[in-house]
Amino acid sequence: MTTAERNYYHQRAPEYDDFYSGGGLYAARPRPGWKEELETLQFVVSSIRVGPILDVACGTGFLTRRLPGSVVGIDQSSAMLQIARTRLPDGKVVQGDALTLPFGPTAFDCISAGHFYGHLRQGERTRFLVEARRVARRVLIIDAALRDDLAPEQDQARVLSDGSRHTVYKRYFTPSQLLSELGGGTVLHAGRWFVAILA
Repeated sequence: MTTAERNYYHQRAPEYDDFYSGGGLYAARPRPGWKEELETLQFVVSSIRVGPILDVACGTGFLTRRLPGSVVGIDQSSAMLQIARTRLPDGKVVQGDALTLPFGPTAFDCISAGHFYGHLRQGERTRFLVEARRVARRVLIIDAALRDDLAPEQDQARVLSDGSRHTVYKRYFTPSQLLSELGGGTVLHAGRWFVAILA
């Protein structure tokens, strides 16, 4: 992830949850079945049976708060973490780099990443998976599902509510593609909007 992309997410923090809620700039976007599928995804996330979890790129903690048990959230953005802290009163949040995690070997049973893996370029994906498997026994990836109207890999133009324009690298996944990249696992969710794999 480039410095410009990191700055984009820091700047986006106050309106990040609009992506999930359908508010703000997302209000005019047609997303049939989004609300129902998001509810299903949140139920799936809350139902996994794992030990201590590290949620990488936790952002505002929107999905992090659904993770069961002992949870630590990490994000590079202090603005994102400021919001996440309010949602994780019993958890811990840490500012840090997802590609150089400040934790020891097998410190967690599971590492989760919601809508983060799909923003990583090839070398970053390799680094992330090495780090993920160093600090945790299992890896949970939640990301955007590939649809017929999308290119699987693209540089996207993004606009924030203040009118600022940004470019963000983004990938979309089929369950089989994500399973292959993770070296196998279990499909927890496969829908129009989201895919979730526990490897």
